[in-house]
Amino acid sequence: MDSNQEKVIIFEDVWKYYPLYHEITGGIKMFLINMPKAIKRMRGNKFWAVNGVSFEIYKGESFGIMGPNGSGKSTIMSMIAGVIKPSRGKVSVFGRVAPLLELGAGFHPELTGRENAMLNGILLGLTKKEITSKIDEILEFAGLGEFIDQPIRTYSSGMMARLGFSVAIHIDPDILLVDEILAVGDESFRKKCFAKMEDFKRQGVTIVLISHDRVTMESFCDRIIEIKEGKEVDTIVPNKNPQ
Repeated sequence: MDSNQEKVIIFEDVWKYYPLYHEITGGIKMFLINMPKAIKRMRGNKFWAVNGVSFEIYKGESFGIMGPNGSGKSTIMSMIAGVIKPSRGKVSVFGRVAPLLELGAGFHPELTGRENAMLNGILLGLTKKEITSKIDEILEFAGLGEFIDQPIRTYSSGMMARLGFSVAIHIDPDILLVDEILAVGDESFRKKCFAKMEDFKRQGVTIVLISHDRVTMESFCDRIIEIKEGKEVDTIVPNKNPQ
């Protein structure tokens, strides 16, 4: 990418750990007797999910993050979304973010699909007036028919993906985050989603995508980084126009 282009996501030497908790094997009495050492040992047990990752994503770029399960991909996406903060380093994000990180995230199981669409839109930054004006278009894209007025707890994973994706794309995002949520649901809806994402690309929306499907990633993304054990191990620039 041209270094003069506008940067919308910047990771600067980013590290993220999660504490590991273990049982007190020596009993509570031994723990109390050796409390300072025990606490220090417990604090020292950490799992580093992301290890010194640095990259930049440019406005309008379709950027892929690829790697095996547990490699740190979803942790990176969660930091872009602002759901979690880095333990060290700096994450900078510029623009309205629409995250599709987890099925059912932001949905209340007892509310209907329609009610959840309204709630989710507000959680993603729209005003009540804005989401009300968009609700018919959101529900039409989701294509859930009569199920839209049933509680979310009755939905399949594919139905939740439909509703979540439809809400996210209608908040007019600057940055769209898609974390393997499109792996569920039927083929026709996935094609519909990717067609919409292609529209976003033409409009200059930045898209960050996680998928295990290398063919899809290379056909859709301008650039891909490969993550293993929390570290960036490779950068791939797909050749979409082979000679």
